[in-house]
Parts: sequence; C-alpha cells; structure tokens
Amino acid sequence: MMTSSPNFKPLRILLSEGTSTSAREAVTVLGLAGHVVDVCDPAAAGLARFSRFVRMYHRCPGMRDDPLGFLRFIDGLLATGDYDVLLPIHEQGFLFAKVQERLRPLAGLALPSFESYRIAHSKAGFRRMLSELGLPQPETQIVASADTLRAAVRFPCVIKTAIGTASRGVWMVCNDADLALVMKELEAGNGFAGEVLVQAHVTGATEKAQGVFCRGELVGFHAYRQIMEGAGGGDAIKRSVRRERVRDDLATIGRHLAWHGALSIDFIMPDDDSGPFYIDCNPRLVESMAAWLAGVDLVDLLLRVSMGETPDVAPAAREGVVTHQAMQALLGSAHRGRDRHDLLRICCDIGCRRGDYAGSTEELTPVRVDWFSAVPLVMTALLLLVSPRLSHALVKRGWGQHLLDAGAVAAIENEMF
Repeated sequence: MMTSSPNFKPLRILLSEGTSTSAREAVTVLGLAGHVVDVCDPAAAGLARFSRFVRMYHRCPGMRDDPLGFLRFIDGLLATGDYDVLLPIHEQGFLFAKVQERLRPLAGLALPSFESYRIAHSKAGFRRMLSELGLPQPETQIVASADTLRAAVRFPCVIKTAIGTASRGVWMVCNDADLALVMKELEAGNGFAGEVLVQAHVTGATEKAQGVFCRGELVGFHAYRQIMEGAGGGDAIKRSVRRERVRDDLATIGRHLAWHGALSIDFIMPDDDSGPFYIDCNPRLVESMAAWLAGVDLVDLLLRVSMGETPDVAPAAREGVVTHQAMQALLGSAHRGRDRHDLLRICCDIGCRRGDYAGSTEELTPVRVDWFSAVPLVMTALLLLVSPRLSHALVKRGWGQHLLDAGAVAAIENEMF
C-alpha cells in the first residue's frame, strides 16, 4: 500500500459528483491518502455517500437540467475558502472548463481549454481528431439523418450519438431488426438533432488507458484489459497491461490538445495484434483504483497538477494486476439473464476469492478498508437475489443528473454565465 511522505499535508477536496463508479473510487484513493473529501451530488444516495472517507455530502441542483443552478452551488461552496482543489471527476468538467477563469481563484483546478474539452467530449470531435493525427480507428461515417444512416450501415456495426457516456447512445447493430430498434430510439430521443456515428465493428478485446497531463505533457499512464464486462459497458474484472504504443498515442493526443488534467481513451486490441483501434475518449479520470493498486497514483498526480505543480513522470504500472467490482459483476450477470442460483454462486465466488475472482482485489466497494461501502453492495446483491430483472432499473439509476445530454451540452455552450 502506498504511504504519504513525512512532509505530507492533507488537502481539502471538493468532488463535483458522487454517483459514478469513478467518483466512488476517487474517494477511496483520496481517503487512503489522508485528504479531506467533501462531495456534492443531486442524488440522495450516490455511491460516494457510503464511505467513511467522506466528511460532507452536499445535495445540489442537477447539472443536466440546471447547469446555472449547479454552478452557483459550486461557487457558493468554493467561496467559503474551505477547499484547496475542485476535482471534476465526471462530466462536470465540461461546464467547469467553460468558466475555469472564474473558478481558478477559488480552488486548484486542472482542465484544458473549453475548445479542447469539447473535442474530446464529442465522439464526432474525437473521430475527426484521430483522422487529423493519423491515429488508428475503425472505419467510421458521421451522419445527420435517418436516410444517410440507413445508407451507411453495414452489418455488423456500432451506432453512436456524438454525446453520451456510460454506454448511453451506443448500440451494437447486427441485423435489420436491431437497426429498426435503434432508429426508433434515435427518433424518439431526437438523436438526429446532432451528429450520429456509424462505426465498423472490430473484433478483439476491449482495453482502456488513462493519463494525467501537465500543460500538454503526459506525466502518468495506466492501461488495462476488460476481462469481464459488467452492466452498461462497465468493467466487472480488469487486468493491467503494458501498452507502449497506446502511451505514445495518448501523449500525442494530449500534446495536440494542450491537455491539462486527466484524459482517458477506450480501444480495441484485435486478436492478431493489428491494433489498437481507438473508439472512445473520456476527458476525465475513469475508475482510478485499478491504477492505484498497480502502483500508479493518478489521483495524486491530478491533485499536484491542480495545485500548479509540475510533477515528475510516474514510473510504469505493474503488469498483470487483476481487480474487480462486485456490484458490476452482479449487475452484469443479472443483465445477461443469470438466475438467482447463478447470482448466489457469484456472491460466494467473490467472497471467497475463487473462480474468476481468484487473486483479484475489489476496487469499487473496498469493505476491508471502508466498511461503509458494504451498504450499496449488500443492497444491490439482495435486490438482485429477490429479482434479477431489477438489474435494468438499477443500472438506469446510475444515469442521473450528474450526466450531460445533447440539450445540456448545447445550453452550456450557449450560456454566457
């Protein structure tokens, strides 16, 4: 376990959201490091509320429906002078990047320019940037109407809206029936008001990489392979990997965007090692505990950058470190149609660290160091054992007011604040 230096001074952190898995894992890393953590979130019972490391949990307006109200709430907290760093762990960075000159006098903050953030946040913007840089990606077309979408589709393919996270607005399309369902959802949700991507399906393993940048230079990096998929495209089990090519490509992207702060990318590694093929970008730090357990403290690097430091480049992470999220494993298994007996067996396997979970460490709800994290885990397990079909409703609860949609993005872009 990592330890603090003798001259360590705890920082007072305001985490801008507490519902996502990324926020929950950041709380653990920050708490184990000895920092003081406060969280604001519109949900009454976000994941981060159930942690002994959280000092205060502030209920706030939802950013998606009321970005101005959310910003005023953050302004009010920061104006008290109680915080050293504002940590935009999720899509709040889009709003904060727009008004960062207003926020920086109040607390440390690591974000790139708003224009760079917009490019990384939009799947269409990311696709165009990859083309500009000559970096590998699946064959992709950008369309803006139902007719051009139908003409572009070649089965199998992946259809994506330009704005969406946590697998919202992403569909795997294998036949005409799948396409008809996607068209119905796009038209019902006014999906054609923005750009839609049609991307060729690439067979291979899903992998992800995370980086922290200081004024365009990569100072920390971690990559892992998805071993088991959870609910909503999340990772139930992951294993750290070495990916020097991906590290170089991520450094190229960060340098091109003059990135400042955290940046993550998803990619496919085909079985014939012809990849990587980059498929998505998240302008934030995603689920940082796996990197921490592999020996790279990306959260600490992000704090140092936020405070204006220029940290040394972190050493490479250890390869082969396996971690899991019990909640994701249960939700994903129920989502795929497993029954109560299957779920009970998975609970036993996780508790005894056997089968798929042998040699793996829990990263989302680390009960051994944070007993309070057992609350959402136990509640999820009990609900799924009562009715596995509840997985669909439980997954949708994570798509809360802390996430942006196309309407909220447009409002933030056009608002003068």
